[in-house]
Amino acid sequence: MLNKYSLPEMEGIWSEENKYQIWLDIELAALRGRAKVGEVPTEALAKIEKNIKLDLVRIKEIEETTRHDMIAFLEGISEPLGEEARFIHEGMTSSDVKDTARAVQMKQAVELILKDLAELKDELAVQAVKHKRTIMVGRTHGVHAEPVTWGLKLLVWYEELKRHLKRFKNLLETVAVGQISGAVGTFASINPAAEKAVCAELGLEPAVISNQILQRDRHADFVSQLALVAASIEKFATEIRNLQRTDILEVEEGFRKGQKGSSAMPHKKNPIVCERLTGLARVVRGHLVPALEDVALWHERDLTHSSVERVILPDSAILVDYMLQKFKGVMQELVVNEERMQENLERTHGLIFSQRLMLALVEKGLRREKAYELAQRNALIAWQEGTDYRELISADQEITDYLNEKELTKVFAWQAYLKELDYIYNRTGVFTD
Repeated sequence: MLNKYSLPEMEGIWSEENKYQIWLDIELAALRGRAKVGEVPTEALAKIEKNIKLDLVRIKEIEETTRHDMIAFLEGISEPLGEEARFIHEGMTSSDVKDTARAVQMKQAVELILKDLAELKDELAVQAVKHKRTIMVGRTHGVHAEPVTWGLKLLVWYEELKRHLKRFKNLLETVAVGQISGAVGTFASINPAAEKAVCAELGLEPAVISNQILQRDRHADFVSQLALVAASIEKFATEIRNLQRTDILEVEEGFRKGQKGSSAMPHKKNPIVCERLTGLARVVRGHLVPALEDVALWHERDLTHSSVERVILPDSAILVDYMLQKFKGVMQELVVNEERMQENLERTHGLIFSQRLMLALVEKGLRREKAYELAQRNALIAWQEGTDYRELISADQEITDYLNEKELTKVFAWQAYLKELDYIYNRTGVFTD
């Protein structure tokens, strides 16, 4: 019987052992399909199923002579058989087996990535709940803006992973497609029953139409979705790297006992994992252009895509699987420096309240331009002289003519930035109460 494909680790999915096992399963499934329509004697099928063997060492020995991996495979599995071996691969072309097997491998890879994405999403949800009210300064253009919370930052990432999960579920339909349709896809020498049997047993859908190969927009989609995930991991990692800078130091990668940060400077604790993930994202992105270039082949098929795919498909999948697992570890061990977040909030002497001040003045009847000018002129003084913004505002007669001390206290209140947290969390489906 065909293997039911327990899900191996990502390296196992792309291993020679797994590839050749799938090739064998395809050949056997095709025989069973043809046997059902009377093209292969049941006695011959029974002998094949009983005696056929997969010997990778022997296959590689034969390939040294044939210099053709499919022919070496077919000769290798046929050696223990008698005359019934003539039914194996009858009417099929190499791409029938190779492309369908690769579809199984991509399907397995997508299923594993879906598992990785779900685990990281769940970890982010846990941390987002924990840090729902961990207030910190938001930054635009690298400059202090208004307060946010660390939990809200994580919720942004959480939602991004939800979109990736949706994309990868859709991707399953795109890649889980097989073909056993002969030399140019016309079924001229192979009964469609073989394709139906193979796809049914492997959990694939038969391609509605093919030529000699499955069309490479599917494979480009596969690499594209992996590259998008890698880009998101890079985005998350870059934020942590920035926040770990000495002048910010609001979060830090976990630093284990005995770990060393620098061979020259004993004090160093560097965001090495996030830097590694940033670099690997560049590698995965680099695979996308070759995947797109593989879409355009000559006529019913050429061979220019084959060597490319042997590199970019397994490497992209293995790297993204690794990146997701490593970033989950980063999040589990992340150090969140709440006191430093509070210190950084106060570094601009209250300037982060400037919009609330402007809006409060507008509500009192001032034109927006005038309210902006009053808020900004005091902000510039506070920034240049290091003076407390609230004190400057309280001393500005033009402002206090509109806003009394009680109203100013309300303007300069941190809690105002947290009032809609429940609304935002509830919209994401991450409930905290």
